[in-house]
Amino acid sequence: MKNITNLLSNIYLPKKAIVIFSNFLDCENKHYAEAFDIDKNGKPVNAHPLSENECAKFADTLRSDNDKRKDFLKSKNILPENILYVDQQEDGCAIWYTPSQRARLFFLKKLGIPSGNAYVPPLVWKASKDQLHLYALEENKKPKENTPLCYAPFFNIHGDGRVCMGTVDIELENDCCLEEFIKSWEAYFWDSYFSHALDNYSPASINIVQLWTEQINTKRKFPLEFLKRRNGKLKDILP
Repeated sequence: MKNITNLLSNIYLPKKAIVIFSNFLDCENKHYAEAFDIDKNGKPVNAHPLSENECAKFADTLRSDNDKRKDFLKSKNILPENILYVDQQEDGCAIWYTPSQRARLFFLKKLGIPSGNAYVPPLVWKASKDQLHLYALEENKKPKENTPLCYAPFFNIHGDGRVCMGTVDIELENDCCLEEFIKSWEAYFWDSYFSHALDNYSPASINIVQLWTEQINTKRKFPLEFLKRRNGKLKDILP
């Protein structure tokens, strides 16, 4: 028990104290809150009225994990048009698509492909808190349930569409909103380095080293004719 107490003491240190005063002589029983900073010796100093900012931080601290989970994948506004499916359960996921666009791509030197900007195909993203699946589309428009899916023509992706994120640290809060969730996953993917092919399958009808070397060097629109269909349609990846 002494070891546990010492461990907790080293991790959790007092930072602030809040004292609530009540005027019991007043029929309205009014209250006043005062905050104290805690110095390195554990003594309360710098007494001051509790500010709005301190109130907000205190309220957020008191929110339970269950309260935060209720906000998971909740949209801030009307659902964005590129959203295809949302499951707000704790172990839920979101599915969305992105049209063909220019993206910054990073390749390890061993692949012999220069890093740089290039057009990528339209994509379907399926992500949970800790896993991303990625697929490509043959047409540059919002897919429907029966839209066929293609392999995403990138390195670091398994045959089932699961993305290997390598050493990337995925940090998503329990109350992560839908917009932030999507933004974070796209950033995790585009900011990581492509390093190797997985599962001994070809994700495109031509060699992807050749494909991305030409995409980087020519700046051309992505050649959708090089995409390779996989078994299944959009409805088949719905939970």
